[in-house]
Amino acid sequence: MAAIEPLVRKFCSHTLDPLIGSGRFDFIADLGAWMPMRTIGYLQVIPEEDQAAIRKNTDDLLALQDGRPGDVSADAFERSYQMLADYVEWRAEHPADDLMTQLLNAEIEEADGTRRRLTRTEVLTYTSTLAGAGNETTTRLIGFIGQLLSDHPDQRREVVADPSLIPRAIEEVLRYEAPSPVQARYLAHDVKCYGHTVPQGSVMLLLNGSANRDERHFADPDRFDIRRDGGHLSFGQGLHFCLGSALSRMEARVALHEVTKRWPDWQVDYDNALMAHTASVRGWGRLPVTTGRAPAAALS
Repeated sequence: MAAIEPLVRKFCSHTLDPLIGSGRFDFIADLGAWMPMRTIGYLQVIPEEDQAAIRKNTDDLLALQDGRPGDVSADAFERSYQMLADYVEWRAEHPADDLMTQLLNAEIEEADGTRRRLTRTEVLTYTSTLAGAGNETTTRLIGFIGQLLSDHPDQRREVVADPSLIPRAIEEVLRYEAPSPVQARYLAHDVKCYGHTVPQGSVMLLLNGSANRDERHFADPDRFDIRRDGGHLSFGQGLHFCLGSALSRMEARVALHEVTKRWPDWQVDYDNALMAHTASVRGWGRLPVTTGRAPAAALS
């Protein structure tokens, strides 16, 4: 993550600098939808001209219409994999020090103790999952950063005055508005839960977004406080901890730092903001803000 942080800052500068002096920008359209996509595309060696198509395909698969999944054809996931298949095959012939090569060389241990490499289908599944997760959840996190620090200007001013608070602000945004607030799982075996046996094969919906507001763990849990301690479950726990948590945290930290360097003050234009409607993630689909003047040392 440390090695690619300068590149992430470059992506932010590329999209934000042309907006200085305009008086407004959109946390999603102008930043959140592009910087994470560029970053995950770089890690997976996906050409820039194809990254938008992959993101759109992910958006289409997750989108809800009237509270139901959209009109997604039966082979939609196959098409999603196919968009990445050529890159996987090319990297198999041209290995490098990157994420896709690591997946191609990864080995797993079967139940009988034998080891094998991932099949092409498994590599494509992981690659497609990473492309989607690397785009969607970080995009929604960046949107919530823009909203919550607009709604709490005193805390935004603290962050501007002391950028060392940025990591704590990111953690509180993750707790307060989890971009992925629910996780569904099939039970591999019977489980005792609060005195009840939940049988094997059942589906459980884990409300990690609700757990982040558990009053037994957090004092005044519905209060947004960038100086709060106590952690959160927005990246999961244990075996199911988010693979991309370090990347998402770094991207969010850089995004907030680069925004506050240019605009210490902003207000959400709620009349023109729009929440995204998806099957698994939660956040803004459009979040325009009005801004004050950039400080003289913004680009120093």
